[in-house]
Amino acid sequence: MNHVKWRISLVRNYHQRGSPRKGTHGGGACKSDLERTPLLGGPGLGRSGICFHNEVRRRATVLFFCDGGPAGCFSPFRRLFLVPVTMKPPQQLAASLRRHASRAALSHPPVGRVSGTSCRNGTATTPTPTPTTRRHIHTHPVRRNGGASNPAMAFPCLDALETRSATLKNKVRSDASGPEPSYTAGATQTFHTDEPFLLDWGGVLPQFDIAYETWGALNAAKSNVILLHTGLSASSHAHSTPANPQPGWWEKFIGPGLSLDTDKYHVICTNVIGGCYGSTGPSSVDPADGQLYATRFPILTMDDMVRAQFHLLDGLGIQTLYASVGSSMGGMQSLAAGVLFPERVGRIVSISGCARSHPYSIAMRHTQRQVLMMDPNWNRGFYYGGVPPHAGMKLAREIATVTYRSGPEWEQRFARRRADPTKPPALCPDFLIETYLDHAGEKFCLTYDPNSLLYVSKAMDLFDLGLDNQRAAASRRAEHQRSLQAGVVAPPSDMSCSLTLPDEPYREQEGTAVSEEEYAESVADVARAQAQAQTGCRPPQDLIAGLAALRDHPALVMGVASDILFPAWQQREIAESLRLAGNRNVAHYELSEEQSLFGHDTFLLDVKNVGGALKNFLQ
Repeated sequence: MNHVKWRISLVRNYHQRGSPRKGTHGGGACKSDLERTPLLGGPGLGRSGICFHNEVRRRATVLFFCDGGPAGCFSPFRRLFLVPVTMKPPQQLAASLRRHASRAALSHPPVGRVSGTSCRNGTATTPTPTPTTRRHIHTHPVRRNGGASNPAMAFPCLDALETRSATLKNKVRSDASGPEPSYTAGATQTFHTDEPFLLDWGGVLPQFDIAYETWGALNAAKSNVILLHTGLSASSHAHSTPANPQPGWWEKFIGPGLSLDTDKYHVICTNVIGGCYGSTGPSSVDPADGQLYATRFPILTMDDMVRAQFHLLDGLGIQTLYASVGSSMGGMQSLAAGVLFPERVGRIVSISGCARSHPYSIAMRHTQRQVLMMDPNWNRGFYYGGVPPHAGMKLAREIATVTYRSGPEWEQRFARRRADPTKPPALCPDFLIETYLDHAGEKFCLTYDPNSLLYVSKAMDLFDLGLDNQRAAASRRAEHQRSLQAGVVAPPSDMSCSLTLPDEPYREQEGTAVSEEEYAESVADVARAQAQAQTGCRPPQDLIAGLAALRDHPALVMGVASDILFPAWQQREIAESLRLAGNRNVAHYELSEEQSLFGHDTFLLDVKNVGGALKNFLQ
């Protein structure tokens, strides 16, 4: 190595951002952001000269170059060797670099000298090379045939997306009504009221519709009514009817001799307000100005939805329910119906639901809303008459589907199998599980109103049957009622139903550093809380007090061990809260993974276990 003067530049763990600019190598202007280490002899290069846009973490790139200017300025007269290495102790790293340098020196003798070169701030002075034969730094000749080294990859998933967008755009041009599909799932009955409906968070609906369907005969005393609550995106079409013979979402659970026995009960199922299958929601017309609500629709709660359902019951002349039955979001509404109208509900059935939303499910619904709202076609909710945000809806549904089913089921159903193992891997759906999620998104993206997904899922996040939350909601409703009586129909203009982001993102506050003992204690607290959730130990007193209204109501609570969206401990929390509130007639069932691998969707699929328990409880 006597005839070569080596210097080394180490780049460690830097994350500069910014677009590459003229005169720079990488992104952004050159800063004192590099550490120079003269591991092989010779002076270091100081702290300037090279700019990199590098997102690599905890790795280093070592640049060797012969006697001359810095490696950041690419010159055809300099030989440059790059060796990526993992971070090692300096002694090991130096030894490794010497080996690379020795090999490079033997295989690449000196060919000349470059002088007067600088790369400070991304600029370079003109080099003065000595006459020499030009060499490339590559070990293999560059092909000059004009073709790429590899063919471009195909993206059929994006082709399908672009095709759908083009089709919808063409429909806008050819159809004055716009490309929005009709979200109505078929013929329904409709309840309409012109009475203004005040909502928990200050909004008002001057009038509203409730779409509903019924099965079974109503007895003379009107005492055999079961109100069936739906999941997030379901319509009122739980079972086929003469007016709509298509199978419903609970087709095998409703009918003569089935779980909801129509020889005994009169079953009513509604589409919730905020939905898009006939009930008033964001895609409905605001009677105040004749325009669609869009995101001028007010924020909803589960309580709002249930109170609207009881307006329907009032209109039908039904004073009491034999039972309130629901699964998933419907399980939440079923509990709320008993809490809000304890004197009008006889029995409570909550399947795969909760008494208050928890962080994981809130986070998953938030993620769905975010991908939907980031679709440019969403247009802050005013997409009606244009191209709907179908791409965001597709992705939101794929995320939701991950939470609806279980890992054990997918392991058995899909494993690691690819759709076509004879073809090379692709970035579009390739594994069977990917094609399954893709299909779920494709099937859903134009069948449900995106704004309804936002509003209804947010109502789920706000759900909390704790006593404090109930009192706060009741206080707000009373205040709004006084405002309405005083002639104030809409909220004041300075009120907002929207939240703003904080000026700074969440971070630990100063002075919150904990000692090792405090940290160990906090870990122990979390472990104890998890153990309590698993073993059904005492729920929060606020929740127990909030469910005290149901102390005299027979209740069936069901959960599924493979459910990750509403984990089984949340149903145990409901059952234990009811018991501690004084209810001595609580039936709690939990299906093990051996009984059901279908996760949260078990309530839609397991006629034997879910349907059997429901039928026995109602009898």
